[in-house]
Amino acid sequence: MQSIAPLWLWLTFVAIVLISLFIDFVVLRKQGAHDIGVKEALNWSLVWVALSFLFNGLFWWAVKDTTGSSEMANEKSLEFLTGYLIEKSLAVDNIFVFLLIFTYFAVPSAYQKRVLMIGIIGAIVLRTIMILVGGWLLAEFHWILYVFGAFLIITGIKMWWAAGQEPSLDDNPALKLLRRVLPVSKSFDGEKFWTIENGKKIATPLFMVICLVALTDVIFAVDSIPAIFAITSDPFIVLTSNVFAILGLRAMYFLLAAVANKFHLLNYGLAVILVFIGGKMCLIDVYKIPVHISLGVVVAILAGTMLLSLRTAPAQQKG
Repeated sequence: MQSIAPLWLWLTFVAIVLISLFIDFVVLRKQGAHDIGVKEALNWSLVWVALSFLFNGLFWWAVKDTTGSSEMANEKSLEFLTGYLIEKSLAVDNIFVFLLIFTYFAVPSAYQKRVLMIGIIGAIVLRTIMILVGGWLLAEFHWILYVFGAFLIITGIKMWWAAGQEPSLDDNPALKLLRRVLPVSKSFDGEKFWTIENGKKIATPLFMVICLVALTDVIFAVDSIPAIFAITSDPFIVLTSNVFAILGLRAMYFLLAAVANKFHLLNYGLAVILVFIGGKMCLIDVYKIPVHISLGVVVAILAGTMLLSLRTAPAQQKG
C-alpha cells in the first residue's frame, strides 16, 4: 500500500493523536466524573472539527510540496474531507446506539465520559487493524471492491427499514451471553467495572456497558471502513479521516444526546448515503464518480434530512 503522504506527515499525525488522547485521558480526567453540558460538548466538538480542518490544510500543503501540483493537492484534500464527513456522518448512527445502551442501563451521565474515552481507544486500534487488512485485500484482490459495495448497499437498505422502528436491547444476543457467563451487581459502584459483593468480585453494570460499546465499535468499523475505501485507496487518507472522526466522538455524543429527537430522520439519510457509496464502489470500473460530486451528494443528503427533521415532528408525536 503506497501513500502520497511523506514520512514527516505520518509522524505529525501520530503526534497529534497521542497529544489529543493525552488531553482526553489525563487533563480532562482531573475533572473527575461530572455531567457534560451542551455548551461544553459544543465547544469541544468545534475544537475537534477545527483541528481536523487544520490538519487537512497541512496535508494539502504537504502534497503540493511533495508533488509540485496544486491540482493533486486539491484532489487529495477533497478525498480527506469527503472521507472525514462520511465517517463523521456514520458516527451519528453509532452515537444513537451508545445513547440506547446508556439509557437501557440507566448509566448516570457523569459516568458516561469514562466509557466513551475507553471506547475511543478501542475504536482507533480496531480501525487501524481493519484499514491495514482492508487495504491489503484491495491491493491483492480488486474484486473485493464489489463485495464491499454490495455489503454497503444491503446495510443501507436494512438501516432504512430499521430507521422507523423502536430500538431495543432486550433481545441482544451479546447482552444475553454476558449475563449468562458473568455475575453482575444490581447497582453501580462509581466508575468501577468490578465490585465486591458478598465477598466475591463481580462485574458492575458499567462493565456490561463497556462490553456492548466495544461490540458497537466492531459493527461500526465493519460498516464504515468499506465506505471510505470507495473514496480513496490511499491508506494515509483512510486512516487519518477515520481517526479524526473518532477523536471528536465523545464530545459529539453529549452534543447529539441533547438534540437527538430533533433529527429523527437522520438515519434515513445515512441509509441513502450507504447505498450511494455502495453503488459508487460497484460502478468504479464503469464510471468513477468524481470526489467533489461524492462530497456534494453526501452534504446534500445530510443537510436535507436534517432540515426535514426540523420541519416535521417524529411519528410518535403526530396526531
